Parts: sequence; structure tokens; C-alpha cells
Amino acid sequence: MPKSPTKTRPRTVAALMSSARALFVERGYHATSISDICGHAGLTRGAFYSNYPSKEQLFLALYDTEIDRILEDLERAARDIAEDGAHPVRRIMDHLATHRRDDRQWFLVSMEFTLHAARNPGLAAELAPHEDRLTTAMADLLATLQPGLSPGDARDIALLITALHEGTTAQELIHGAPATAFRARTVPRVVDTFATTMLDGDS
Repeated sequence: MPKSPTKTRPRTVAALMSSARALFVERGYHATSISDICGHAGLTRGAFYSNYPSKEQLFLALYDTEIDRILEDLERAARDIAEDGAHPVRRIMDHLATHRRDDRQWFLVSMEFTLHAARNPGLAAELAPHEDRLTTAMADLLATLQPGLSPGDARDIALLITALHEGTTAQELIHGAPATAFRARTVPRVVDTFATTMLDGDS
């Protein structure tokens, strides 16, 4: 008896997402077609369109899985920070730096899609809430670890951390060791100063 679509769909979705991620990392977002994804997964275009209306929507679903993974890592990092009393902003930056070194190719794909969305206002509006998931979770973590922070200040620090993380990652990919040294020497001090200003109420 053939398996029902309800039973096969999770496997189909998993195969499409695994295929898409592998090809996006290998070739880039724009250079990977829906046909490429289906062929790599051993599935038909019909199987693709029964689950995703477009390549953009598949990417957004894949982006969410990456965010989920980062959030799980941050939750573990939060427990360590609470236990050892380390400066939370510094530890979050260090954690993101470690995550970046492990997955720089995905960073390139993510930035490629971000630029694509920036040129398409409708897609940018769809991407924004997905990006906000990480910002909100990071702000909540900061507010928990630094009780003196207001929700607005915690969000501002989270946005600064994200901006510095993405900017220095791009610089490291282009400039290599000098940019890595700059990040280690300067970025934590910038974020620490900003966070201290928030806590002192001088913003």
C-alpha cells in the first residue's frame, strides 16, 4: 500500500532542505535552481511545489532552522555565563565568533539572500521577522543576565552585537588575520562601553 502524503511529507521536506543547504553553500543562492535542488534530493519539481511556493520560501524555512540552532547554542551559553559570572556581552560575542568560524559558508549564503531581499521590498518585509527572532531572543537573554537593562536597551545592544558580528565576519573573509585581530582587540570594548552606558542611564 502506498504511503500517504502525510507520512512522506516530513521526509520530503527534510530532503529538500538538506539538498538546498548543501547546494546553497557549495554554489551560492542565486546559482542554485529549483531543478538543481530537486535533482540533488532525488525528487520531482512537483514535490518541491507541493511544499514550497518558491525558492525564497524554502530559503526562509532553512533560515529558521539555522536560527533555531543558534538559539539553542545561546541558551547553553547563557547557562555557562550565569554559572561563571562572565561579562554577558563579551561572552555572547565570543560565542558568535566561534559559531562564525564553524560555518562561514552559510554566512555567505545568508548575506547573499539578505542583499537579494534588500532589492525586493516585499521579500525584505518577509525576511525581517525571521531576523527579529534572533534579535529578540538575544535581547531577552541580555535582560535576564543584566537585570538593570530595560527591554529597549537590551534590544539596542542585541542589534549592535549583530551588526558588529556581521560586519567583522565580512571583513575577516576579505582581509583575514588583520581583521581577526581587530575584532579581538576592539569589538568587545565597543560593545562593553555601549552596554555600560545603557546600564548607567547615560544613553
